[in-house]
Amino acid sequence: MTDRFIPPHGGYENLLAFQKAEIVYDATVKFCADHLHKRDRTVDQMVQAARSGKQNIVEASIASGTSKETEIKLTNVARASLEELLTDYRDFLRTRGMREWDKNSKEAQYVRKLSSGKIAPPRGHETQGTHVTKDIPSRMSPSSRVSHPPVTFQTFRPFFETRPPEVLANIVICLIHQTNYLLDRQLKRLEKDFVEQGGLRERMTRARLRQRDAQHRRRS
Repeated sequence: MTDRFIPPHGGYENLLAFQKAEIVYDATVKFCADHLHKRDRTVDQMVQAARSGKQNIVEASIASGTSKETEIKLTNVARASLEELLTDYRDFLRTRGMREWDKNSKEAQYVRKLSSGKIAPPRGHETQGTHVTKDIPSRMSPSSRVSHPPVTFQTFRPFFETRPPEVLANIVICLIHQTNYLLDRQLKRLEKDFVEQGGLRERMTRARLRQRDAQHRRRS
């Protein structure tokens, strides 16, 4: 067993929750610039909430090496910020008499599959209907099912350049739900790890005891 009490940490770029939160942030910046008045206070609130969701995942990852408590706290802040942003998008739809997709609707299911890399992204910007699925061919070739480019905001950009705000708000709502689901799972794991392994002080104590035992064995 290693004597290091500061475990490997960082690497937030590889966290699926961070990748989804980054898409949510980029989508929110684009949505607000295109569909809200720049003087609307909601713009700053939504962009800041999206940024907080993303940045607190980063800070939690960096802090994880020395403070499990801080990691849990910052992950909770990220989760709360995205929940605030979710409410803003729902308010946008509700106050304009627009429909929020049911989580089991074909549109929501399509966004989840696209976000998970299970289906190919849209090929072009030529279709401008109100339904998200109109860009998707009825049958995909075997090669398109096997290998897709990494899922980033670019995957969703064609929609943000061709679809009405009702569709775009619903797309971001689906992405926030996915991100929150991942953060909820991450929080459960962090809580379990903290209970079983403790924080930095406990790891330091264990490292000292291992070092002391090793020295004692060498003298024996």
